[in-house]
Amino acid sequence: MSTFIGKYEAKADVKGRIFIPSVYRKLLPDGERESLVMRKDAENDCIILYPEHVWNEKVAEFKSKLDEWNSEDQMLLMQFVSDAEWLDIDSQGRVLISKKHLQTILVENSEVLFVGMIDRFAVWSKSRYEEVKMPATDFAKLLKERMMKSSLSSKGE
Repeated sequence: MSTFIGKYEAKADVKGRIFIPSVYRKLLPDGERESLVMRKDAENDCIILYPEHVWNEKVAEFKSKLDEWNSEDQMLLMQFVSDAEWLDIDSQGRVLISKKHLQTILVENSEVLFVGMIDRFAVWSKSRYEEVKMPATDFAKLLKERMMKSSLSSKGE
């Protein structure tokens, strides 16, 4: 399994082309190094880039939780999938993200930040990410809460 970790700064050129960090490109599986699936995050001001196999797993998992005969579930699935797009990775390791999408995630001065999310990675406006990330004390507290909850549930308590 690919493990996308860390943060990497990049710049979009005037056409919206951005170099994917080489460390991330190297982690893409053979046969999946020419394209990614892009989807605007539902709650955050970022774009999520998925290797094809991860996207397919996420969609299959999501679809399995829906009732194909329920119109609300069908609309939810359609909207989720229709908001995604294929992004080609060119021979130099760049993707082209439209100006519309860069504006949607509030990119200023062409500065973006790639942020690893284990099996996928996000593209943020560098300044927006700094605005919304948790302060260290809040992060530490929430991390401890989640890890304590996780260890208690694994012990059957």
